[in-house]
Amino acid sequence: MAGCCTFRYGTVAALTRSLRVVSAPWASCAIRSGQFLPSAPTPRHLPSRGFVTGAGPICASAAAAEPSVSTPAERGCARPPRSEILTDHPSNNVPESIYEKLGVNLHQRPSHPLGIIKTSIYEYLQKADPALKTFDDLYPVVTVKANFDDVLVPADHVSRNPNDTYYVSDATVLRCHTSAHQLELLKRGEPAFLITGDVYRRDSIDSTHYPVFHQMEGLRVLGPEDWGSMEPTQYAETQLKQTLEGLAQHLFGSVEMRWVDAYFPFTEPSFELEILFKGEWLEVLGCGVTQQSIVDDGGFAGRKAWAFGLGLERLAMVLFDIPDIRLFWTEDSRFLSQFKAGSMKTKWVVQRGKRTNRLDSLSPSPPPSLAPRTPRFKPYSKYPPCFKDVAFWLSDSFTENNLCEVVRAVAGDLVEEVKLIDSFTHPKTGKTSHCYRIAYRSMQRSLTDEEINELQWTVRRDIENQLKVELR
Repeated sequence: MAGCCTFRYGTVAALTRSLRVVSAPWASCAIRSGQFLPSAPTPRHLPSRGFVTGAGPICASAAAAEPSVSTPAERGCARPPRSEILTDHPSNNVPESIYEKLGVNLHQRPSHPLGIIKTSIYEYLQKADPALKTFDDLYPVVTVKANFDDVLVPADHVSRNPNDTYYVSDATVLRCHTSAHQLELLKRGEPAFLITGDVYRRDSIDSTHYPVFHQMEGLRVLGPEDWGSMEPTQYAETQLKQTLEGLAQHLFGSVEMRWVDAYFPFTEPSFELEILFKGEWLEVLGCGVTQQSIVDDGGFAGRKAWAFGLGLERLAMVLFDIPDIRLFWTEDSRFLSQFKAGSMKTKWVVQRGKRTNRLDSLSPSPPPSLAPRTPRFKPYSKYPPCFKDVAFWLSDSFTENNLCEVVRAVAGDLVEEVKLIDSFTHPKTGKTSHCYRIAYRSMQRSLTDEEINELQWTVRRDIENQLKVELR
């Protein structure tokens, strides 16, 4: 579900194609056909605290001596102290640029595109099920146990690798997904909840990837009083699908949908919901019936639960026609003034959405859909990109994620894309060379040759020093 997909201020169709494989809900744990997939959206780099080579995953047992992590009540929404996140611990790979994103909480801004979509989803789901509680400020530093073990992520899963995850210590991480709080809330006795928060992953650089993005998690516990004479798992699956089909119609209007079988470690059976949008099949969310061991460990033995996860940026980019994920972080009034709290209005549409569903015989036809009238982003500038190439012989310290961390550390949000354009293996030495094209582009102004040349010189120097590659 993760991938490196190119998109340059193109059509919505191009954007939907690229979004099908990035920013996916629960993407760090998605597996198809028995393969572990790379985890989703993006990186940065730590300039001085040692570089992670990605030499192998930190195993589940690393969290045996589990540290105490501050609770939301203790910490609130404020940025944690620098000394708590940027440490000299040998496993720490959190860069300064990522630390600065902690506590920003874009999803809590009512007139931000992410806040608008979050509110719209909350309103729909809480109207359908008033028992759902919302949690928007859970602390983003979690234990390895909570992030991986508690949601049954295998010990050898790629998402545990420090090449993909930001480790604060060998036992704590910046959460990779909001699923890290599932068991915590169940143990508090919460049977129905929605969690929204910022999540952190190292990955490639392009217009649909960013090292910080925002997810929403939903979970609902069910009991015998709900399923009656129906088989419990089948009832949970049916209610889950009906709920999420209604949500998709609330967001996208009358659309054709289909359910795709998937795999997530923490649900069984597992599904992805896709909609036919602008002529393209677009993955909207991942979901499933929660593994019984999680429900039991959470204190709800004898009951069933369903859960889903979705990415707010993914939805906002499609619904608002936002072409570049970096725009969500801008403070430019030309962007922010285009969106207002409550601007995602709905109206009744008489047509009914068509569905592709293996359980049609169990699920009634969906109700008339709500077609949202959402504000569309109007581009206010198109400054030209500047392309620079860098080629080098690979070293044992090289991974593409590490390269992207270096580039982001130097250029920040001025870097639009890092793309492999050539690979060559020397027939005699067996050494491999890669050539990457770096696209620099500001969304506020034109960049000068002088500043781009200085950035590129620094990138080349840091690649050579930190990744131990041999420049060509």
